[in-house]
Amino acid sequence: MSEYILHLSKDKKFRKVLELQDPHELVRRKKIYLYLCASIMSQQLSTKVADVIYKRFLALYGKKEPTAQQILDTPFETLRAIGLSNAKTNYVHNVCRFFIEEGLDDKHLYKMSSDEVQQKLIQIKGVGKWTTEMILMFALQHEDVFPVDDLGIQQAMTKLYKLDTSSKKLLYEQMHKIAEKWRPYRTYACVHLWRWKDEK
Repeated sequence: MSEYILHLSKDKKFRKVLELQDPHELVRRKKIYLYLCASIMSQQLSTKVADVIYKRFLALYGKKEPTAQQILDTPFETLRAIGLSNAKTNYVHNVCRFFIEEGLDDKHLYKMSSDEVQQKLIQIKGVGKWTTEMILMFALQHEDVFPVDDLGIQQAMTKLYKLDTSSKKLLYEQMHKIAEKWRPYRTYACVHLWRWKDEK
């Protein structure tokens, strides 16, 4: 049994969630700038619609993954035409410009701590705290990230632990207290909570 499952199983309520699911493996992604662009494109969209837009996006480059420079060189109107809003088009360009100007690549990001990655990427207009947390969890393979602002995590934890949701401050305090027990595997805990919520 994997180390993280043994650790998280100490939480009796969480053990029930784990018993229903297969273990999760974190996968380190390449081309973080592209993952970030895809993340921006998919915000506030259903998975289905996001997939359609991303396929249209890749089609602009002959179905190959474009470089940051190629995306930056793509005219604003061309990106708008695949279904991106004005704001998202600007944000995608902002990401690519930032990576080029900062000389930022996967190797640099892999070496950084979670805090360093967040401080770096949050400088990009259009990239918020939640987006950087998703990058840490699903692209950079950081094992101990807890996106307390994520609605899915809030809903799953409220249901599983019968949390008091009368105030945001109280909810966050309860969530952080519970999640402390999950360290250093909070990313895995969140993945299982998302799955559990979707299966309910």
